[in-house]
Amino acid sequence: MKTLVQKIIIEEHHSFACKTYRTPHFETNWHLHEEAELIIIKEGAGTVMIGDYVGEYKQGDVFFIAGLLPHWFRKQHSRQIGAATVAQFNTHIFGNAFLENPELNSIQMLLNKKDGISLPPKAAATIEVLLSKMEYAKGFNRMQILLDALNLISNSKQKKILTQNFTDTGKTDPAIERIIDYSFKNYLSPITLQEAASIAEMSIPTFCRFFKKNIKKTYFEFLQELRINHACNLLKTTNKQILTICYESGYNSWAHFSQKFKQIKKMAPNAYRKEFKAE
Repeated sequence: MKTLVQKIIIEEHHSFACKTYRTPHFETNWHLHEEAELIIIKEGAGTVMIGDYVGEYKQGDVFFIAGLLPHWFRKQHSRQIGAATVAQFNTHIFGNAFLENPELNSIQMLLNKKDGISLPPKAAATIEVLLSKMEYAKGFNRMQILLDALNLISNSKQKKILTQNFTDTGKTDPAIERIIDYSFKNYLSPITLQEAASIAEMSIPTFCRFFKKNIKKTYFEFLQELRINHACNLLKTTNKQILTICYESGYNSWAHFSQKFKQIKKMAPNAYRKEFKAE
């Protein structure tokens, strides 16, 4: 078995796909495809994995995902509705000679990289409008809208690079999906390396090397990111005391929680809450 390699269906008379997916078709486990992807979240929230990046996603977020870059949008709750408009295209549709024109230099650079990118709110709002038009556009207009979207992304000064040069040929052992799924279901409880290794059916040393090779970070780094992202969601969506959030996010030590939060989010939990409330 391999990491799920998704086959993108392209409608007749089109060179790339653009469609809105809603539960249950929105849900896809750890997967990749040859095509680059531009996605706007229309409904739902949860945790996103793109390459070695672990973070949050919510309604209105826009992500650009290079081809062959594995990713997974996992909802907060199984009963939650998830929906997104997604454009998926093979970069070959433009032709090398066309992209080499100097006017398209920034787009060519964007497509030649293997990055995962998120966009700031203003640019995301524009992309949402473009994707809504793209889904129903035909002929030249459809291609022009795609180029407009790529031009906006490539020239955005505030875009955030989430992951760079993450490579996966689709030959990843299926154990990686088992351990990711187990972690998503249990990250708020104590998980030992022995537990994780047993899920992967490996010894602890073999598991540690295996996970680092596939996800480009240690298992405990991955686990901390899941817990801190859960804390971020509570900070934004509730008025719970931060100490309570600390305990509800899988930590039994305020000092440890505070240290990991600052390490991952580059600010203290109270500063994170204030920044979100100020938006």
